[in-house]
Amino acid sequence: RRRHTRFKCDWSSDVCSSDLGGQTISGTTTVSTLNATTIQVGGNQAVNGPAFSAYAGSTTSISAGTTTKVALNTKEFDTNSNYDNTTNYRFTPTVAGYYQITACMRFAAFNTSEVVVLLYKNSSAFKLGTDISVTSGGVAIINVSALIYFNGSTDYVEAFCYSGSAATVAASQTGTYFQGVMVRGA
Repeated sequence: RRRHTRFKCDWSSDVCSSDLGGQTISGTTTVSTLNATTIQVGGNQAVNGPAFSAYAGSTTSISAGTTTKVALNTKEFDTNSNYDNTTNYRFTPTVAGYYQITACMRFAAFNTSEVVVLLYKNSSAFKLGTDISVTSGGVAIINVSALIYFNGSTDYVEAFCYSGSAATVAASQTGTYFQGVMVRGA
């Protein structure tokens, strides 16, 4: 092998950078310890962080002119047990990083001047979603989605709705749901 240095006694660069490439594993492999900053699967970065999906198994009543937390009480999945579907209806990830969070609410047969879906982070309004007006009894499905950083210990997110008049958020697996997935570590 040819040396990559200009100096006769410099052996610090005697290894080609091509010699330092990553390991390729094919087929099914079990690894007991893995020390890596990035794992690639098929050339794409893989993330194995928390994810959840929950929907409203019962209705939530919204009083006129109020912002109300929606009871998204039925889990579809919760990969790290970070979603509380019985008390606070909140996602508190225990792994620091960036998460894509989405909430969607279905309203049926209501009249209101305004309906908004919101994400609250740590008990404060954080992101506003769709803001619509329905003037003659109808159905509306509205949503909000945001990329949010969580510290992995105390940060949490909840889904809320505001309605200008009394309304009911429908119990619906397909129309009233709350989801989140880690997309990148801290």
